[in-house]
Amino acid sequence: MSKPSSTTTTPRIRCAIYTRKSTEEGLEQEFNSLDAQREAAEAFIASQRHEGWTVVPQRYDDGGFSGGTMDRPALERLLQDVENHRVDCVVVYKVDRLSRSLLDFAKIIEVFDRNGVSFVSVTQQFNTSTSMGRLILNVLLSFAQFEREIIGERIRDKVAAAKRKGKFTGGTPPLGYDVDPEKTRLVVNPDEARLVRHIFKRFAEIGSPLTVADELNKKGMTTKAWMTKNGTFREGKPWNKTHIYRVLYNRTYLGEVIHKDKTYPGEHEAIVTRELWQRAHAVIENNKRHRSQHVRAKAPALLKGIIRCGACDRAMSPVSTGTAHKNYRYYTCGRASKTGHSNCPVRSVPAGDIEGAVIQQLRAIFKSPEMIAQTYRATRLLEAEELEGLGAGKLEMEAQLVSERDVAESLRRLDPIWDELFPLEQSRIVQLLVARVTVNVDGMNIRIRGNGLHSLVSELKDTTDKHEDRGCAV
Repeated sequence: MSKPSSTTTTPRIRCAIYTRKSTEEGLEQEFNSLDAQREAAEAFIASQRHEGWTVVPQRYDDGGFSGGTMDRPALERLLQDVENHRVDCVVVYKVDRLSRSLLDFAKIIEVFDRNGVSFVSVTQQFNTSTSMGRLILNVLLSFAQFEREIIGERIRDKVAAAKRKGKFTGGTPPLGYDVDPEKTRLVVNPDEARLVRHIFKRFAEIGSPLTVADELNKKGMTTKAWMTKNGTFREGKPWNKTHIYRVLYNRTYLGEVIHKDKTYPGEHEAIVTRELWQRAHAVIENNKRHRSQHVRAKAPALLKGIIRCGACDRAMSPVSTGTAHKNYRYYTCGRASKTGHSNCPVRSVPAGDIEGAVIQQLRAIFKSPEMIAQTYRATRLLEAEELEGLGAGKLEMEAQLVSERDVAESLRRLDPIWDELFPLEQSRIVQLLVARVTVNVDGMNIRIRGNGLHSLVSELKDTTDKHEDRGCAV
């Protein structure tokens, strides 16, 4: 019985031929430049028939199109077919038929490479399916990258030169201005300009950006609404504290242009007088000094970094206010701080009240056997899971887990001395024990940190052992 003959099938490589001529001159001839380019490419593909190369029937001919642009109908069809995986190899007569721009060439090759398509230039022995072809391609792409960087430097230099002359260099114009499309410069929008001056004056009077924002929102006013060059309308947004400060710090309203911390006279008209600008900024500086004094004077924020607003799921930050003789501390929801207290049901909570409630619950744990046992069991379960996740053996786990007796004795010793601890030490213990405090409209929830409890008990036990070694009572 004869063995079946084995045959090796050569993979079929579908080759698309791309041709281009910059002018339409001579295209009316029966055999023109595009035909000559195609004939040379077909002959090359025929020479590679043993490798499975075949010509696709579609023609990609751009007659009368410059190689300096990618806006060519045949090239666009070719790239679309490449993306649709209808082509395996693109063949041209010369590289410059595909593109005369290194940057455009790099973009085209990127499309080819992403879709596993090779590229061949018939007369220049350029074939990206070979190692030499890929080397030449990398050299060309390096030059393309260099060209991109040079263009970027030229653009940055041009922008810098334009700003030194006080020119508007593009983008969305600030509130109070529109763009003159003919001269490409900022022109005053009278209605918006009145709003800008109102913001400066009102802030100078009351010194509260949140109040200014709230007043504007109640009147139905929004930030800048803008129509882009491509016809997309961008709606204005409700005002918040950040928007107000952006207006107050924008030196465009003084008729100036800023570039890299340097100020230049602008071509546009000023909206705000320097006297009004200075009045508003004097209030800003005074607010900064006032906050700085209270920050230095206030007690440590016990719950900083662990307290959150349950209604908005935002962090709550410590805030201090009051007079030189009386200081009031709060924890304020991040959303309320930014957009106004009316947007958060929790808003702010007195720091002393919430800290006292947390400490009261912690001290209840310190004193109550039931609470100690419950906390111990939850802690032991968490620690066992963590150790098991680390691959610890049973004996090793038992050696590392604290006992319920250790927890009870250590925490009982902590309660009587709590009031004698320095504020910083109280803060450290709270941060060690409490994972999160969630404040809701109707109460709060405290989540104890299991590994923190273990660390605290270990610290207290070590301290006790040292005192006992010295014959001291704790």
